[in-house]
Parts: sequence; structure tokens; C-alpha cells
Amino acid sequence: MATLVFDLDGTLADTAEDLAAALNAALADAGYGPVPLELARPQAGNGAAALIRLGLMFHGADPAEAPLDAMRAVFLDYYEANIAAFSRPYEGVPETLEKLAGRGWRLAICTNKPEYLARKLLDELSLTRLFGSIVGGNTYPRPKPDALPVLGAIRRAGGEPCKAIMIGDTATDIAAARATQIPVIAVDFGYASVPVADLCPDRVISSFRDLLPALETLGAAASPL
Repeated sequence: MATLVFDLDGTLADTAEDLAAALNAALADAGYGPVPLELARPQAGNGAAALIRLGLMFHGADPAEAPLDAMRAVFLDYYEANIAAFSRPYEGVPETLEKLAGRGWRLAICTNKPEYLARKLLDELSLTRLFGSIVGGNTYPRPKPDALPVLGAIRRAGGEPCKAIMIGDTATDIAAARATQIPVIAVDFGYASVPVADLCPDRVISSFRDLLPALETLGAAASPL
């Protein structure tokens, strides 16, 4: 059976508000004010370190002189405790995943979020049971855009790379799919810093309800059998 490998933040769920809250908690602990959500949102898929650097530069501080390790620890502790205060699946995600699983697709997660946080978020969103594997940014020695975690997610779900498709929202996801030599469908409602169509994925969708038709247009590669 074929495997669909999903990114998490910005693809399955809008997590920006909770990530921004964790950033502001880390900034407050270090003596800085908050940053607006609209500034943090485009960086929401890039991890704690990138968000903290963004927050420091917003306040005119030099990240090289900041207590980055301590700030990251505060960020992660706050985020783990409040991981789904505002985060929700995008419209159509639960229903579409149910349909895909019912039609025989193997479903996998490959995110650069630490695995323990990815699992906690999926638990909170009641999505864990739908996935045959959950691979985080620390599951393997190298995260996306390396092919290693994508291959791991496919194989842990019981699939084969020659019958797999990636679904993501950023250049990192598209590069990871290319490195793995599998097709990639990009969503245009996530956290990409440029129009996702400019990154040349195989297909672009604007709603999760468009995923099934997009898979059909990929032809034989999109068969779950």
C-alpha cells in the first residue's frame, strides 16, 4: 500500500498562536517584551531557536549575547504545558485523514518538531490513532530537508519509498521530498515565507478537502494499493 507523509505545523494544524505564546514566555523570562503574532507566524514552522532569534532581533538585541539555551528551555517547557491552547487542525483535516485511512492509505508524520512534542500535539488534537508512524526532528541524526527522516517515516508506517507522497507547506518539506525522490503536494495556507507555488511542488492545494482530487491527478503514484 502507498504512504502519505505529512508535515505537521502549517500543514495539518495551525499552531502559530501557541508557538508565539511560548516565544513571548521565553522573552519575558529574559526581560523582553512580547512580539506580535503576525511577526511570529511566518517563522512558526522553523523551530524554537529561529523564533527566539526573531524575538531578540525585534527588540534590537544581539542573539549572540543572549542566554539562548535558557530561553529555549523556557520556551519548550511553556509550549509543552500549553501545546494546544489555541492550536487546531485546519478545516477538513480530520475528515480527510479518516477518508484516506479508510481507503487503505498508510499515513505518516514527518516533522522537525521534537518527537515528544509532535506526539503530545497529535494526542491533544485526537489525531494520533490515524498515523502508522510519527517522526520528529530529533528521531534521526538529521532532520528535514534530509531524506533520512522521510524514509524513516515511510518505513516505520510499513510503506515503501517508491509508493509514497509528501504533503507539506514550506521549502523544507519540498526539498525533503526531492531528496527522497517522491512527489510532493504543497498547501498554500501554511507558513512558507514565499508563495509556495514558486517552490515548484508537484501540486498545490488551498484546502485540505482538495487533497483527494490532487492525489487523483498524480495518477498511478497516488494509488493506495
